[in-house]
Amino acid sequence: MAYFDLPLDELRVYKPSIPKPGNFDSFWKNTIAESRSLARDPQFEPQEWGFPLLDVYDVSFSGFAGQSIKAWYIRPKNRENLPVVVSYVGYGGGRSLPVDHLRYPAAGYGVFVMDTRGQGSVWSQGDTPDLDGGSGSPQIPGFMTRGILNPADYYYRRVFTDALLALEAAARAPGADSRRLVVGGGSQGGGIAIAAAGLAALCGLPRDVDQPRGAMPDVPFLCNFQRAVGLVDTDPYGEIRRFCVTHRNRIDQAFETLSYFDGLHFAAQAAVPALFSVGLMDTICPPSTVFAAFNTWAGSKQMVEYPYNDHEGGGSHHFSAQLQFLSSVVG
Repeated sequence: MAYFDLPLDELRVYKPSIPKPGNFDSFWKNTIAESRSLARDPQFEPQEWGFPLLDVYDVSFSGFAGQSIKAWYIRPKNRENLPVVVSYVGYGGGRSLPVDHLRYPAAGYGVFVMDTRGQGSVWSQGDTPDLDGGSGSPQIPGFMTRGILNPADYYYRRVFTDALLALEAAARAPGADSRRLVVGGGSQGGGIAIAAAGLAALCGLPRDVDQPRGAMPDVPFLCNFQRAVGLVDTDPYGEIRRFCVTHRNRIDQAFETLSYFDGLHFAAQAAVPALFSVGLMDTICPPSTVFAAFNTWAGSKQMVEYPYNDHEGGGSHHFSAQLQFLSSVVG
């Protein structure tokens, strides 16, 4: 794939004006308050996975509407006062198995990996159903148009609520320092991390939990929907395009719903430091949509550009940049 988006000098300043729904703040504050009122204490069950230097916990916490969400929590063995990375998963994947999440614990951090409701049947397994979506088990995508004609019904209302409550659950994890949390993830996980940081700022956190110290969205999805849908025909954005092909008379209604979930509106709330990454040949999450979120981000920020990479972005090479960033924000 050759370069297909804006020239790099234009990408670096690209900041579209995306109308924010007038009731955006109240919509999210009410959503979060309702789910918090139904929440129970998170449960951390020790597991034996044959890692003598690590503690592994199978986690259940309350997400949207008090529904149970699964997660993994992994830390260096018996360590206390740990900074924790709250990690969100890419599209179609689930929390997988602990062996897939050892990088941060190997570097001395705890990691809290949130399962994505209803997903986890494509490239990594999941264990959390999307009860409100009518599914009792994980499934194959798509999810992009589930409930798309009403913000209250849209799939990512549930996922983004889960994400903020995952941050609060991670603060209760054994050995975690509730004042040194960082959110991160790639692709869909990056978009969810942006939403979690924005919602933490908009809706606040419990008094003993600080705002995240930082965010690490890699090649983030779920940003600048209308441009993405018109620029690439790849999935997952292609799911929205195919919906609009058939529902010609519901296009405005669909994009009105999506405006409640656009990463740009969450990025504008997030005042914490951020490390972004982008693949300049990315045909899944076009570079302009990533830069749109980056340029809207309210806090200090840095972007790592991978000129010849598609959606894989920086891959393992980017981990060293993340470690430097973590050291700078949590010590």
